[in-house]
Amino acid sequence: MNKQSRFLLQGLAAAVVAATFSAQAQTVKEPRFPVNNPQPVEGQYVHVPPTMQDLEEADLHPELKRVIRRGHDLFMNTQQLRGKNVFNSMNCSSCHMGEGRLPFAGPVWPAAVVLPNYRPKNDQVNNLEERIAGCFSYSMNGKPPAWGSDDMVALTTYHQWLAKGVPIYQPGKSMYGRGYPKLPDPELKPDYARGEQVYRESCQLCHQADGGGVVQDGEVVFPAVWGDKSYNWGAGISRHFTLASFVKHNMPLGRPNSLTDQQAWDVAYYINNYERPQDPRYTGDVKETRAKYLDTFHVHTSYGLEHDGKLLGEHDNVGEKDFLKPDALIRRTYTAD
Repeated sequence: MNKQSRFLLQGLAAAVVAATFSAQAQTVKEPRFPVNNPQPVEGQYVHVPPTMQDLEEADLHPELKRVIRRGHDLFMNTQQLRGKNVFNSMNCSSCHMGEGRLPFAGPVWPAAVVLPNYRPKNDQVNNLEERIAGCFSYSMNGKPPAWGSDDMVALTTYHQWLAKGVPIYQPGKSMYGRGYPKLPDPELKPDYARGEQVYRESCQLCHQADGGGVVQDGEVVFPAVWGDKSYNWGAGISRHFTLASFVKHNMPLGRPNSLTDQQAWDVAYYINNYERPQDPRYTGDVKETRAKYLDTFHVHTSYGLEHDGKLLGEHDNVGEKDFLKPDALIRRTYTAD
């Protein structure tokens, strides 16, 4: 890719982020919702998170504002922790778009009001720090900042700032735009060849033919979607239904909801049938690992299944890091022992 093309892509990314920010810079009295996305239904809780401009105008202690700004900075540019906590080309904002505020793009404010709560993925009750630790360990193929560290406190504080005004601790409450709402089951079984065509036509410009994304002057413009620089086999987005919903509601960049549901399922299946770093929960045997976490996770992934004559995930490759599982992924017992 030549320099002019890189600058064009960088400009596109900046324009889309600016448009997203503008669309979200609104008051609770007059909310506007993303074009073509489902509208709120009766009984759903609707929250319009505050913006960074709201923060500047808020009557808060200057030190609290400084910490929230730092959390926002880490959220938007988690690559500044590359080689320390992040070992791929992802930022928090890669999956949680619009500064973590955008409906149907994994907005992060719900986590601040529903946690602590039970999480099937690790079969234990997680608090907000532990949920963020999971993102670092799986989606960013890394290791989380230490519990209670400056970076972790800044990130949790930013999450909680986005939840300003939301009633606390309401697990089970229907919240508009939360997560990546599951699409209806596809009419046709997801297909690799059809997905490849969708990828070439709608994804390849930003994420490249080899899935490696775009890096400009050492800075990530668009993240990798497979390979060593992408999310690992334990990341939530490696599940076909999660990636399909993310694609449907948010991609291609600047044209959300332009793909059909079938196209979203097909391209998610295509992307998630490429190799990526090992699941941190790997036991040393891919079939055993798949079976161990089948019901709670891998029933929705291609991990441990055969594709093109190869067993996906049958390797010891951990990507750019030199460890499999970060120490922060602890097993809690909640006993006195």
